[in-house]
This record gives sequence, C-alpha cells and structure tokens, in this order.
Amino acid sequence: MSRLVLASGSRFRRQLLDRLDMPYAWASPDIDEAPHPGESPQSLVHRLSLAKAQRLADDWPEHLIIGSDQVAVFAGRTLGKPADEAAARAQLAAFSGHRVSFLTGLALIDTRHARHRVCHEGYDVIFRRLEDREIARYVERERPLDSAGSFRMEGLGITLFERLEGDDPNTLIGLPLIRLCQWLREAGEDPLG
Repeated sequence: MSRLVLASGSRFRRQLLDRLDMPYAWASPDIDEAPHPGESPQSLVHRLSLAKAQRLADDWPEHLIIGSDQVAVFAGRTLGKPADEAAARAQLAAFSGHRVSFLTGLALIDTRHARHRVCHEGYDVIFRRLEDREIARYVERERPLDSAGSFRMEGLGITLFERLEGDDPNTLIGLPLIRLCQWLREAGEDPLG
C-alpha cells in the first residue's frame, strides 16, 4: 500500500512523480495562493508548499504528504500564473531576451511522526529574443494559463529559450525530484528500494 500523497491537482506534478515508479495517491488542496503584503518569493513558496501538504494531513494519517508551489521572479517582481491569454503574451514579451528565475517550494510532511521539511529550489531560464507573432502563436497553441511564467517547459515552451541553468530540470516543471528523492530515502521510502 502506498504511503505517499501528492497535495496537488497539477497533471504536470503527477507526471513528474510518476517517473519515480512508486504508488501514490493525490488530492487537490484548496488553499488561498495570494501572496501576503511584502512576502518574499522564497517565503511565499515555502508557505504555500507547506500549506498545501498541511491541508491534507488530517485526512491522510500514516502518510508522507508532498506539497509544492512555484513562482517566477522577474525585474524584482513575483509572478504567478497568468490570468488570461493577454497576460500570458505580456509576460512573455517582457521576458524576451532576459533571464527569469523560478523558485519551486517543496514540503514533505510525515504524518506518522508529526514532522515536516520545507525548502525551495531555484532554476533560471534565459529567453531568446521573441517576436510578437511567435509569442501569439505559442500562447494560442499551448495555452499556458496554468503555468507560472506563461510557458510549459515540458511542451513547446522549450522553443522560447536560449538556455537553462540549474541543478534539477524537474524544478522548472514544478517538483524538485532530486531533493524529494533524498527526503524520501531519509523517511524510509527509497524509490529504488
């Protein structure tokens, strides 16, 4: 029987967790994801990742609950998911030729022992110069309205980049698997065990 629970409704996070070939359950937590006034991007992803996992903790005793959240950081501003296609096009136009940092929070709650861990991982994307028609075509084809930064790296978003910089490319999609595997091993749930 699986002891893992993913606190997310994201099909992309489920696809990443599927790569570990471990059974798990998932549920979509209902939390307010609005940032608090003056909250840093790091504090925001820590808080939301942990809040997502905590929302499921009472319903899943004796489990390891995984929470994750992601934001984009550009020009000193924290950006989440675009509200609509116009916002997605505007974000991508602003990113053209620039570096955008992504912070992905990760939380793991062990409800058996009432313990938790939380961290964030960073990943940078350097966008190539984008023409308005490319941006419009991309947004129309991929409709990345549910993705921080208005693109999907696992899809056509890869065509927008000059280069990527970071330790774990899964972080950019929304779930830092290298760190998660470390924590799972330490909690007695080795993916290779």
